Amino acid sequence: MTEVIEQPGQPGQSVEQAGRIERRSIDVVPLDERHGTLRSLGAVWFVSNINLTAMATGTVCLTLGGSVFWTLVAIVVCTLFGTVFMAFHSTQGPHLGLPQLVQSRAQFGYLGAAITVFVFALANYIAYNTSDALLSSDAAHEVLHIPLWLGYLGAASIAAIISIYGYDLIHRINRLLTIPVIIVMVLATVAAFAGKGFSADLLSPGEFKLAPFMTTVAIVGGFQLGWAPYVSDYSRYLPASIGTRESFWWTFLSSALSGIWVFTIGALLGATTGHTDLIGGLLTAGNDLFPGGGTIIVAGLLVGLLAVMAINQYGGSLTMLSIAHSFKPFTPGRRARIGTILAMAVLVWLISAWVGEDRFNSFYGGVLIYLAYAFTPWTAINLVDYFFVRHGIYAVSEIFKPNGIYGRWGWRGNAAYVATIIVMIPFMVSTNFTGFMGARLSSVDYSIIVGLIVGSLLYWALTRSLDLSRERELAATDPLYRTHDLRDHHAAG
Repeated sequence: MTEVIEQPGQPGQSVEQAGRIERRSIDVVPLDERHGTLRSLGAVWFVSNINLTAMATGTVCLTLGGSVFWTLVAIVVCTLFGTVFMAFHSTQGPHLGLPQLVQSRAQFGYLGAAITVFVFALANYIAYNTSDALLSSDAAHEVLHIPLWLGYLGAASIAAIISIYGYDLIHRINRLLTIPVIIVMVLATVAAFAGKGFSADLLSPGEFKLAPFMTTVAIVGGFQLGWAPYVSDYSRYLPASIGTRESFWWTFLSSALSGIWVFTIGALLGATTGHTDLIGGLLTAGNDLFPGGGTIIVAGLLVGLLAVMAINQYGGSLTMLSIAHSFKPFTPGRRARIGTILAMAVLVWLISAWVGEDRFNSFYGGVLIYLAYAFTPWTAINLVDYFFVRHGIYAVSEIFKPNGIYGRWGWRGNAAYVATIIVMIPFMVSTNFTGFMGARLSSVDYSIIVGLIVGSLLYWALTRSLDLSRERELAATDPLYRTHDLRDHHAAG
């Protein structure tokens, strides 16, 4: 994927090769292969939210029963809240050069991570890509008048090709799409505010209802947390000299701004058009703006959806490889990554055919909530470990050893995870289940807030007895880790 160019008086510099199939997968990215810019990282996380599925998130939030005003307030607050955690995960990529989930072996163990974190992450990719597949086939059917199955096949094929070529092509495509998706979003915004159903009264506060507000916390915050298991996959090739602040802000601002924008327009379109299905609302609002406007908006957001499907297929393939590697270590390469990408495409096709377009809203709403529950303890444990326990210092070589210092079962991480989920269950509120505390609290879902607090404090308490001296000794001489001066730079950043 990359090519090293030697320049007089300078070390080898790796340059982007978007036209080559990426050769790395779950292994660490060496320093001499690091390349790219923070601007490219920002493009990935800005464009990744500009698509049909993300916009449908706002539409789903409006159906919860809150007023338009308070739904929009919840969207802004919850997007900022969820993106904070996602952006902190992104900072791990330049520092360690590892895919996000592989790093979890340090907290959960070589096998422990595979049967907890990796499995939930795979469910995350499959669920989101199933939602993407349903909307992409529906959009292609509306715009191109092709059968639903053919729309999915075309979308999945394009996404698979992009993900096979990998990291550099994904970055390049998102950079190229930045201006076009902004234009599409401007059209969608004008259509939403110029629609026949829009009036100033629509934005009057009205009655504040805590239950739908907190459910929006779970849905919107969960959407942004859904990026966390693979956010550093797209920063791991960046130069190791990039500091924590820089990678945090480029990820946070890009993702938060696009997220707030797209969720808000999704909610407004639902309110002004009366459509519960997003595509119908887009077509109505856009065509009211000018003939064919709805088709242009849907087509533009469909292109953005293809880009994010590629990201999900790419991340899903890395997760499949991580699971397989945990049970039987092997040298992952191009062939294995291509095989898992194709397996993801087939699996998602089968599930989307079973779900069907008519059940999209109920399926997607459930996905957002339950995946938010699953990843709340993980994000708390992973970030506390990285920033407060180990301070970013890991013996990277040991992460790839079944019997390394991190062990096969990280009892602290697994115990904290399971205990946090148990504590969260009574506070959960969903269409299929309401815990006894949730029922007593007027069906207000506090489970994510409870999970973040309990998971963080419990893991912190369990690691007080952890002896890190041996790990730091190994990290100091680890050929896969950073040099001391770069570790100092990271700490300063």
